[in-house]
Amino acid sequence: MDFSFTDEQELLLDNARRFVAERYGFAARKHILASADGYSAAVWKELADLGFLALNVPEADGGLGAGPVETMLVSMVVGEGLLVEPFLSSAVLATRTLATLGSAEQRARWLPKLAGGELIATLVLEAGYGRDGHDAIRAAGDAGGWELSGRVPVVYHAGIADLLLVAASTGATPGEPDAVFAVPAGAPGLHLASCTTVDGQVAADVELRGVRVEKSARVGGDARLGLAAVVDYGLFALCAEAIGALDRTLATTVEYTKTRNQFGGPIARFQALQHRMVDMLMRIEQARSLVYLAASRCDDADGEERERALSAAKVLVADAARFVGQQAVQLHGGMGVSDEVAISHYFKRLLAAEIRFGSSDAHLGRYERRLSAG
Repeated sequence: MDFSFTDEQELLLDNARRFVAERYGFAARKHILASADGYSAAVWKELADLGFLALNVPEADGGLGAGPVETMLVSMVVGEGLLVEPFLSSAVLATRTLATLGSAEQRARWLPKLAGGELIATLVLEAGYGRDGHDAIRAAGDAGGWELSGRVPVVYHAGIADLLLVAASTGATPGEPDAVFAVPAGAPGLHLASCTTVDGQVAADVELRGVRVEKSARVGGDARLGLAAVVDYGLFALCAEAIGALDRTLATTVEYTKTRNQFGGPIARFQALQHRMVDMLMRIEQARSLVYLAASRCDDADGEERERALSAAKVLVADAARFVGQQAVQLHGGMGVSDEVAISHYFKRLLAAEIRFGSSDAHLGRYERRLSAG
């Protein structure tokens, strides 16, 4: 299998890295984290101007209609730069939800605005794999529309979203979301309890207390298969983002060991530490190979094949995130946990990547079930 990138993909990667290097340094990121909104509207507009927010918008709807590889490359740079803007939440998950499930009117109404950075959306879905569904939002239909009730904790970027795409159960499959509803921010009965995630991103607990929406607010019909594919695509983007963070974590650690002196010289000369950094590199490359494989499978019509590839990638990425993050902090010594150095922020981002979208145990279970079924 050929994993080399085309000239256009290399250009996309170079442009993304140049943007991060010029506009998203460590000091600039700290300023953004300390802001009231917890993200930069100016950076978000620049990402739109570069075309990054249009990658998952079909050409017919005014976007670039790019594939998984382009999403992977930008996601990797998002991880390298530790961006806190809602690329995964809005430009991947929400955009893919509307592109996959939305009617022609809904796509025309929202997708161009998502691509242009005029609208931020997020998917409200309890995204743990293997969950029992007890937290699913419930939707009750009547002649006037739908009434939504329920609660989903820690939805990334829900507090800054203009539009919430709420996954809900209509009762056809109890406890399992089978529909998506577009709920505008500020809708009566919608309550958001803002919080900050371990890696510094803004989030909110979303509670719907009898929120009323019109029938036209439903995004498509039966959404079970579409939602499964969208969430798997989001899982793929998260894994790619983690690869970018892993690369920078290793590079930062190697550079630090060349400047930290002990016993008359840099600690990079110590063979035991060299072996440890080689082990870090091996974990990253193993995870990268599975993420590249996932890029070729995440749009697969065969759901079982897609799920096997995505779960395998998540397990290896989580393993690499844990090992590389811990080793990097140890090699930095006590300052490795200080907010004043970048490595602590990479550690937190890798910790969040490990626990988001389901645990390793849940994905190992899914992989086993799909392998047995196959």
